[in-house]
Amino acid sequence: MKTISALLLAATLVVSGCATVEMAPQNSSSKSKEFNAPSQGTAGLYIYRDSWMGKILKKDIWINGKCLGESGPDVFFYTEVEGGRKYKIETESEFSPNALELMVEPGQKYFIRQYIKVGLVVEGAGLEKVSEAKGRAAIAKLNMAKTGTCSGPR
Repeated sequence: MKTISALLLAATLVVSGCATVEMAPQNSSSKSKEFNAPSQGTAGLYIYRDSWMGKILKKDIWINGKCLGESGPDVFFYTEVEGGRKYKIETESEFSPNALELMVEPGQKYFIRQYIKVGLVVEGAGLEKVSEAKGRAAIAKLNMAKTGTCSGPR
């Protein structure tokens, strides 16, 4: 009986409501979707969330310990970082690995998908690097979230 109750609770959390986050201006979102080359000496990072799971959850994202922003369903972030360096991209999660290390080269664009993992009750998040084609296709359907606001300190 406990197992059935836990599964029903998890299913309810997955399908009910949607979390909202503060959005970037529409013109910024549209410009980022042009996928232009990043500024001289930098790499472009697109981090997005398109998962149908966990629509009620907000999850913080950090780059080298600095808040990028709080993700919600169907949003993306775009930022430029210094090229020729390694970055640790992290997302808030409960019990599983939640970091991705990425060496970036100047002039390149990188696409990272944040996904929600469902356990019996607790939902965690993970990150995966995806191809440019897959990232562009996903981002074309999403809206850009405002950067710089996380729910908690890192």
